[in-house]
Amino acid sequence: MNRRILNKLAETEDSVKLVRENLPDTYEGFLSMSQLERDGIYKNIEFAIQSILDICALIVKDEDLQVPGSDEDILTELEEADIMKEEVIQVIRKMKGFRNFLFHRYGALDNEIAYHDIKTGLRDFSVVFKEIKNLIS
Repeated sequence: MNRRILNKLAETEDSVKLVRENLPDTYEGFLSMSQLERDGIYKNIEFAIQSILDICALIVKDEDLQVPGSDEDILTELEEADIMKEEVIQVIRKMKGFRNFLFHRYGALDNEIAYHDIKTGLRDFSVVFKEIKNLIS
């Protein structure tokens, strides 16, 4: 087992747990948070998604696959080598798109859309964590 992957996975799980524990049940509750608190949620989600991509890169390296040039190349390598399930790769691609949206904040960030995407997307982290744990065990 790769110790770096395990450490990165633990950090990522902690970040997602922090979001789960602090994300209000309603959009109205989310809006009533301070901008700093909302940004903390956004940053933890952004960090968690980037960490998943970093873990994917470490898996590619451990499997001695072709050195990828981008996040998409990493996911393609894992997919083509049948290392990760295609459904999980698609989930990670969707996460990557959301991370890009949060990071670049194309235009003004729509808090309502972001809240609902985070709320529904939290389940996706469990799917990805399970897949990674299966790969490294």
